[in-house]
Order: sequence, then C-alpha cells, then structure tokens
Amino acid sequence: MRETLVEIHGLSKSFAGARALDDVGFDIAAGEVHAICGENGAGKSTLIKTLAGSHRPDAGGVRVAGRPLPTGDVRASEAAGVAVIYQESVAFPHLSAAENVFVGREPRRLGGLLLDRAAMRREARALLARLGEGGIDVDVPVGRLTPAQRQMVGIARALSHRCRLLVMDEPTASLSARETEVLFRIVRRLRADGVSVLYVSHRLEEVFDLADRVTVLRDGRHVATRPTADVTPAELIRLMVGREVQLLRRDAPADEAGVQQAGTSAGPADAPPVLLDVRGLTRAGSFSDVSLTVRAGEVVGLAGLVGAGRSEVVQAVFGADEYDAGGVTVCGAPLPPGSVAAAVRRGLALVPEDRQHLGLVLPMSVGANLTLGVLRTLARWGLRRGRAERDLVRRLTRELHVRAAGPDLPAESLSGGNQQKVVLGKWLAARPR
Repeated sequence: MRETLVEIHGLSKSFAGARALDDVGFDIAAGEVHAICGENGAGKSTLIKTLAGSHRPDAGGVRVAGRPLPTGDVRASEAAGVAVIYQESVAFPHLSAAENVFVGREPRRLGGLLLDRAAMRREARALLARLGEGGIDVDVPVGRLTPAQRQMVGIARALSHRCRLLVMDEPTASLSARETEVLFRIVRRLRADGVSVLYVSHRLEEVFDLADRVTVLRDGRHVATRPTADVTPAELIRLMVGREVQLLRRDAPADEAGVQQAGTSAGPADAPPVLLDVRGLTRAGSFSDVSLTVRAGEVVGLAGLVGAGRSEVVQAVFGADEYDAGGVTVCGAPLPPGSVAAAVRRGLALVPEDRQHLGLVLPMSVGANLTLGVLRTLARWGLRRGRAERDLVRRLTRELHVRAAGPDLPAESLSGGNQQKVVLGKWLAARPR
C-alpha cells in the first residue's frame, strides 16, 4: 500500500455562477501514475489550474504530504512540489533550454550580481541526463526544438523544483508514436523515483498502458476512482458520459500501411454525395498537393504532428488563408479562394484549435457569441428580433449542456470546455452542411 501524497477534498469552483468543480475529492499516492478522464467541460482543466495555484477554489482544499496547500498561489504550489506540464509547456521560445529550465530562479554569482550561466547550463544538462535526454543542446532556443524536446525541457524544469507531483495535460497531443514511447519511459522512470504523476488524457489506450489508477470527472463532479486493472474501456467510457456507448467500426479500404485513405474508396453506387472536394491544394512553405473528399454524413480525419500543416490546410479550405494552387469545390461548385463569407454561405464552418483568439469574442456575452453567425437571419427589416434570438440561445445552451449561470455573462467567464461548446453552438446555429 503506497503512502498518500496528495489529498483533494470537497473542491468546488464556479465561474460566474456555473459550477466547474462540484465537491471533487480523491487522493494520489506517492510514486503513482494517476489518470484523469472526462469529456470536455468535465472540470479537468479547472482541477489542473487549481492544483497549479492559478485558480482559487470556492470551497474545499488540497493537502500535499499532510500539509495544506495554499490556494490561488502559483509559487506556493511550486514550493510544495506541484508542477504542471501543459501541451505547450515552455513559455519562452526565444530563450535557451537552460534558461527555460531556470527562468525566475537563475543561479547567480558574485553575491547575486551576475547570472552564473555556466552553472545554469551544467545543471540543465544534469537534469536532462536524468531523463535520458542528455543529447538536447541546452544552448539552443527552445522554439527550435521539437515538441518532444520542448516537453523534456518542461519536465526538467519541474524536476529543478524538486517536484513531488507532476501534472501532465494531454502530453502526447503533439508527439509521434516513437516520441510517445520515450515520454512513457520517462514517466515510468519518474514513478520508480517516487514522483507522482497526474496524467490527463482523452486517449484511453494511454490510460490503460500507463496509469495505476484512473479518476473520472463528469459535469464537474467526481464519478469514480478505480485501479485501471479493475475497469474495462467500455466501463470507463460509460463512467465518462453517463450512459452506455456502442463502439462502432467502419470497414474501409486501407493503404499498404493499413491507413484508410479519405475519399479513395469507390463505394456503392448509392454512396452519399460528395459535399467537399479538395484537389491539389498547395501553399509554398506550408502544404503541398493536398487532396481529400468528404461525403455527406462522413467524418474524415486530418492527422499530422504540430507543424505538418493540418491547421493551415483547414484555414485555406475555409477561406481564412490564401493558397497558391489547387482548388476547393462544395457540392460540385468551385469555392472562391480567400473568402470566409463565401465559405459560410456555402455551408462551411470552422471550429479552430485556438478557441479563445479565433473562435470567440471573449468580452461579449455567451448569447451574443452563439448568435454571431446568424444575425442576418435573426433580423427583420434590419432590426434584431429579440425573442427569436433568445429562443435560439436557450435551445443551443440546453442541447449542448452549456454550464453558465446565464446567457448575458461574458464568454471569458466560462470554463474551457464550455467555451468550446459555445464555439460549436455558434456554427450549429448556422446549419452547416
């Protein structure tokens, strides 16, 4: 039986009256990999930020090694040995790896007058060597490192704090399969050294491969904490969504590597019509000769690592960016390049990866964001129809389970998961194809 390192009890947090965490409580053992699972809006991000000291809870608290953790204090969390590695874990891309490891706590000499850069580089190399990543050049700006290497620098920074609890938020989102295996090896090494890891992921195969126990959050509440050996993937999904979910598999032709190619299967004669056809899309320095087909009712995945051009392709298809060659057709008719308005009129919608900067107008209300794309249809003779607008907002918030105290609150007051629901609702209101 492992000793308990972290005790979370009665943790509650609201944003503008909407509960993001509701009486959450569980424990994390020393030297344990403890996974957190839940849908968008389940409270995972709020929990992470509370542990990191970025959020102050409304009720409840956290104890680390038996001592109360001061809430709402990032430095106090660091001093207690709590460190968080976010998806983009290094904040200063123009600083070197060594400088990122020790930023704010740089070794000094001559009574603190000068930075001791030699000591900084030496200690950074030692920390990376402990992770088995001694080959990383600590003098290179972090922005020039791979996503996996940047993550290693973030972990080294956490170790420099003598961290006892390392929180990892979707750590493999930008990693290849090989890089993921390297990360798993490091996590297992940290566990063997007695470091606890709180591992937040949507990828259930990683949870079962790596975690000792898993905690499920749903709608801000603690649903269950189970040893991963005692729960099946189907049971875990049921705990996450609150109902039985049937896992479906669609058989389709695959290439030699076993990967289904979008839009390449001939299909039966009565196959659904092609809605979106992208041919030879090219933009110098970003993507080259990209072709894909999306049929009515079909889900097509566009995969690739960070920097592979996924977002750039989508932005170009939607008209937010120009392209040099190729073309896009919607329902057989060419789509003018570089025109978002034309794309929206033809039934395209874009839920961007950066919801706060590209998907929402944060100071505006939840209701205003939801109706932003359909103001013309809600107007009569140029005047807004308040009742129709309110009815639409009420329906969208109900159907998408947006947890907000009211539609007049600013979108910036919502939790991350609920902000994402508002972005999605904005486009659903426009009835995209």
